[in-house]
Amino acid sequence: MISFLIGIFILVAGYFTYGRLVERIFGPDERPTPAIGAPDGVDRLPLPHWKNMLIHLLNIAGIGPVIGVILGIKFGAIVFILLPIGNVIGGAVHDYFSGMISMRHNGANTPLLVRRYLGPRIYHVYALFLAITLLLVGTVFVNTPANILVQGREQWFWVAVAVIFIYYFVSAFFPIDQIIGRIYPIFGAILLLSSIAVLIGLLPHTGLLKEINLTNFGSNFTQHPAGEPVIPMLFVTIACGIISGFHSTQAPIVSRTMTSERQGRAVFYGMMIVEGLIGMIWAAGGMALYAHQKELLASGNGPMLLTTLANWLLHPALAQFALLGVVVLAITSGDTALRSLRLVLAEYFSIDQKPIVPRLLTTLPIFAAVFLLLIWSNASPDTFKVLWNYFSWSNQVIAVFALLVAVAWLRQHGKPAWVAVVPALFMTFIVLDYILFVSPTAVQGAPLGFGLRPQVAASLAAVLAAIIVWLVWYRSGTVREDDQTAAIPK
Repeated sequence: MISFLIGIFILVAGYFTYGRLVERIFGPDERPTPAIGAPDGVDRLPLPHWKNMLIHLLNIAGIGPVIGVILGIKFGAIVFILLPIGNVIGGAVHDYFSGMISMRHNGANTPLLVRRYLGPRIYHVYALFLAITLLLVGTVFVNTPANILVQGREQWFWVAVAVIFIYYFVSAFFPIDQIIGRIYPIFGAILLLSSIAVLIGLLPHTGLLKEINLTNFGSNFTQHPAGEPVIPMLFVTIACGIISGFHSTQAPIVSRTMTSERQGRAVFYGMMIVEGLIGMIWAAGGMALYAHQKELLASGNGPMLLTTLANWLLHPALAQFALLGVVVLAITSGDTALRSLRLVLAEYFSIDQKPIVPRLLTTLPIFAAVFLLLIWSNASPDTFKVLWNYFSWSNQVIAVFALLVAVAWLRQHGKPAWVAVVPALFMTFIVLDYILFVSPTAVQGAPLGFGLRPQVAASLAAVLAAIIVWLVWYRSGTVREDDQTAAIPK
């Protein structure tokens, strides 16, 4: 329990200390935001500060900080420390700069920022990579909540899919204030109350929570039952609680609806901290469940483990309410993932999204592609596992690009870049180490990889990561951008 409480303290203290430092480095001011300076009535329009906070929390808090941490806590009590530290100096920094740099560029999505700050040569490749990733996100976040809702009643699966699909289409198509702005307060209440319910249900079982081993500290990194190494596997398994590239695709949505740059720390940095708190609660629940039913450690079925945990901790009615909260997490990330994809495609192909017909023609192909992926992903349990693993790794690759954009932006504006260099260097190492280490035989269901020995993979990844980050750092230092003329991209 002490390790868990220390982790909670790191998250809360991090917001008021490190978060304030990050804000000071960026330097928010009184310039007009996209909602004030360039409103379009569809995506760029002012919303209340509290509503922007809630929308962003629900956008970023997918099933990663729930199912991801339930699987990730198998690595042991070290998760209670690595998760909050990674969140404070990595994930929240990533989210803050993703949102604020987008706001300085009229709410631009990450591909346009990549083109501006990392160069046009990789822009087209990155835009394609991002589009594929968002399609995977949309598919995963239809499949998983549908399975949770039907709870094994397979005959109702496609009915649940149809209902979720209809909501996604309406949410991705209509102006943000008509659907998302109205229904998210309800979803937010469900999310927060369900997390509180799990925390209360956990109180009688706190004795099952393990502590970090201080006498033999190295043993904390060898707890996974399948022998998976903490680095790189933990930082892919617990994507959303520590750092998630998906968040950089969501930050521009809210950057278009905020009325002041000074709201950024609470919206972008703060909501990532809240997601970390949610992740800590579910991670503690997962640890207690494994101590209570040790045979579950061998299972990799996230939705099943989630359902078992909720039913064990809570009264049946409260268990269903908690599961509803998880469904809300998935749905409120899936809808905005597809909305982000629509905006990315519109930017890439220069399609005006204000008229209804072009917006409809942009939206329909997206849902057709998701539907085909959904059919494929349900062909067998193995195909969905492959889908999930590709989603997890590609999600962290997107985080690397967002952090490299932050490094370049800080350098070009003469600001201390180390605050972004540190997480950029680490996450570049993680995604390279992962693809060099894993293989279909070394890690079941993993993306195709090189299958190198752990020491060789880590050494090569460290060298390549240092070269990549140094190149971005050095190249950005040769270009100076006038901060007062950077609000609207050329």
